[in-house]
Amino acid sequence: MSPRAAWRLDGLGFARVYDYAAGKADWGSYGLPLEGQADSSTRVSSIARADAPTCRLDESVAAVAARLPEGWDICVVTNDRQVVLGLLGRSALRSATQTTVENAMTPGPSTIRPSARLEVIHERMREQNLTRMIVSRSDGTLLGVVRRDDLGGIE
Repeated sequence: MSPRAAWRLDGLGFARVYDYAAGKADWGSYGLPLEGQADSSTRVSSIARADAPTCRLDESVAAVAARLPEGWDICVVTNDRQVVLGLLGRSALRSATQTTVENAMTPGPSTIRPSARLEVIHERMREQNLTRMIVSRSDGTLLGVVRRDDLGGIE
């Protein structure tokens, strides 16, 4: 079970929730330094925006929309340990309704690891017409967001 799913189940009141133990591949997924020809400068961790706005399940969408920093049109939904639970997208934020984030979010959004290669992510974003991708560690903890504009001249 993924860490995000485990935290979500825990938050819903399930008493016995298990998570996997970290392995060798987690080094890069935690954004720890890599060496060689494909060192850390060629990875998503080098450009991920750690200032991505976050919100909690029980907040109102209107309150979140009112406090979004300039230049952001999304909010990453996290728990108290910064584990990604969902994404509050543009349309939900534009509606600025009084409903809760939990009711308006897209649960379990796709995320990428900080060790992902920049050129691979650039190509994926171009092919799928994505404007941003959430970067998280293998334990589901938010590290930031990569926006297509941040990729600049990467090919």
